[in-house]
Amino acid sequence: MADVVIKPSVLRGEVNVPASKSDGHRAIICAALAMGKSTISHLTLSQDINATIDCVRALGAKAEIEGDTLTVDSSHLFYGSSASLDCYESGSTLRFFIPVASALCMDATFTGRGRLPERPIGIYLDTLPKNGVECITQGGLPLRVRGQLKSGTFEVPGNVSSQFVTGLLLALPILEGDSKIILTSKPESVGYINMTIDTMKRFGVDVEVKDYGYFVKGNQKYIPQNYTVQGDWSQAAFFMTAGALGGKITVKGVDLNSTQGDREICNLIEKFGAKVTPGENSVTVEKRPMRAIDIDASQIPDLVPILAVCASGAMGVTRIYNAQRLRIKESDRLKSTSEAINRLGGMVAEVEDGLIIQGTGVLNGGKAEGCNDHRIVMASAVASIIARNEVTVTDSRAINKSYPDFFKDFQSLGGKINVINNR
Repeated sequence: MADVVIKPSVLRGEVNVPASKSDGHRAIICAALAMGKSTISHLTLSQDINATIDCVRALGAKAEIEGDTLTVDSSHLFYGSSASLDCYESGSTLRFFIPVASALCMDATFTGRGRLPERPIGIYLDTLPKNGVECITQGGLPLRVRGQLKSGTFEVPGNVSSQFVTGLLLALPILEGDSKIILTSKPESVGYINMTIDTMKRFGVDVEVKDYGYFVKGNQKYIPQNYTVQGDWSQAAFFMTAGALGGKITVKGVDLNSTQGDREICNLIEKFGAKVTPGENSVTVEKRPMRAIDIDASQIPDLVPILAVCASGAMGVTRIYNAQRLRIKESDRLKSTSEAINRLGGMVAEVEDGLIIQGTGVLNGGKAEGCNDHRIVMASAVASIIARNEVTVTDSRAINKSYPDFFKDFQSLGGKINVINNR
């Protein structure tokens, strides 16, 4: 993995953010379940999106990419057959496809790479066998599922990952009977579930939100669509923070009415003290004196690494809490975020469910370990803006998981980057 050396500099200008990876995953799967031909435009290819495309192909759909448009023809989707699904390092791909393959009565084997084989799937191991699916595993990946998923009641904790709820929501409408998803604890990352419901509705499938969770009517049919993927608020957050820490940046291609939970970055950066000006499908962020705030991360876990960097550029103590789920991401993100910032001269204390950041407005610089985690690499790069000296970030190629053009866009705004140890 290549390392990058970044000289401290102020970033200014305009940048177009990539398409939402989360929205893209959902649209591709809905298209695969619609018996016909759909097009998905404004799609940004990344390792995670490629994993989902490969998995729909493994299920028998044809998927062809031309430019930023994917055409999915699911006229001959397999049913009751066998398949091998390599999910790469994508937790979304894995957790979305397990119930989908089971709804198609597939004998499917799931594999993965990196930390994915260790990431939790126990919720499915508990609930799917109660509804007709045999799960064969030694505790993680590889996982083999076989048998026909049956409609019924599915009890799911809401505080582990919204991806389990999304996977069930995508699969249950095509079953013969009606189903209930009962949340046994308060749901987190609700914005992602709302995004799923919104995308399904665009493909002609309805979900009812209930006090207990969700009601899904059976015998529904996904309808082929021409779908345009939203801009990604999760990725926009990096350059919005860069504007808040120094300079003035306009992030283009974002929907201010999006159901993406990470749209909350606008409010949080404004609370820190930056000037935030909404535009038409854009938002401009400009540096102002920054002050510490408290952040409940239960609905926005992906923002924590960059928020910790933002907090380091603010004066005072920022507390980020309800973020314990970050320990089971591509890295233990509470640990990797605190270690990266501390290596650059920051003061971050790791607690069980979050981080405590003593912000001073500046960092010294130094070497941050990217931990093969795209969000840690990008957050560490943005930290260079408030550093006195050069910042070296390892594992820079991890950005290919979600935002392959991140460093290209960083440089277009005035960032000064050199690649070293290109191995």
